[in-house]
Amino acid sequence: MANAYLIYCRAGFEKEAAAELQHFANLYGWQGYLKTKTDAAYVLFCGEDLPETGDYAPKWQQLVFARQLLFVNHHEPLSLEANDRITPLISAAQGHFYKELVLEGADTNDGKSLANFFKSFSPTLNSVLQKRTVLRKKADKNLHLFFLDSTQVYVAYSQQGNSSVWPMGIPRLRFPKEAPSRSTLKLEEAFHYYLDEQTQQEWLREGMTGVDLGAAPGGWTWQLVHKGLQVIAIDNGAMDKALMQTGQVEHLKVDGFKFRPERAVNWLVCDMIESPARVASTIASWVADGAAERAIFNLKLPMKKRFEELQHCQALMEDILHHKRVRYQLAFKQLYHDREEVTGYLYRC
Repeated sequence: MANAYLIYCRAGFEKEAAAELQHFANLYGWQGYLKTKTDAAYVLFCGEDLPETGDYAPKWQQLVFARQLLFVNHHEPLSLEANDRITPLISAAQGHFYKELVLEGADTNDGKSLANFFKSFSPTLNSVLQKRTVLRKKADKNLHLFFLDSTQVYVAYSQQGNSSVWPMGIPRLRFPKEAPSRSTLKLEEAFHYYLDEQTQQEWLREGMTGVDLGAAPGGWTWQLVHKGLQVIAIDNGAMDKALMQTGQVEHLKVDGFKFRPERAVNWLVCDMIESPARVASTIASWVADGAAERAIFNLKLPMKKRFEELQHCQALMEDILHHKRVRYQLAFKQLYHDREEVTGYLYRC
């Protein structure tokens, strides 16, 4: 049992992350209260004896606005003296076993300013934890020290299989120089997040086909072409010339909401700046009708009631799919490279 859940989120989305935690608290019967601060990039749900495992415990993949899910034993951060930070940290960790030590700060300017402190402090602390046998290779948890500053820290842990494998939930992706726009990183991250290596090899290869709605100038199309797919790019705007010279792209200047391919495609991707409900309904209809097998798409959320709008879009999609009696999997996540949006993944089972 834990006494608090700690999640990292995008700065400015604390309200949405908190609303989502409260939603699951109501659903699963967690008793507690939320601690949140605007632009802090993290949220705490504090209670007593909160479940860590089982049907009523939080699931990282279900938490759309969470980059990382951690479990904490104390509602308040541990205070450290500048002349001896190690002793209280060892005391807090003693009696438990962890696979790795992870030092983190919030994804904010203040959090990033701790980088040099982590670089100097981590080796010493790591060495002491190993000597005390707190760190063990076969352990199934990682020890996370989430520093608010150099003397205030939450001692937390993550569970394997119920947390992000990326430090702070942030993948380190390099922008490919050949790609027409930085939006390409959103689709690359979605592939890494939603598809394991085997699925990527099976579904992102030569011989596969795709449609990109709202394609110009081609950031998402580039990802599909780079994987070997033949792509129909739908947009009234101009496509990148180098991308068109690959011979793998057919550019059609037609209405993205009305277009349907003559033959079913393997992939539908969409990053249109349009009403999220309209995009959600369109994507669900494609998959429900068999026009596409799999879809990755972005929903641009409004400034107000983002979580409520996401719930509305999910309900719209589920209604369409249920009406056609389609077996499916649907998931959402606000990825690191997303901004005022979330990325959805839908496929037929």
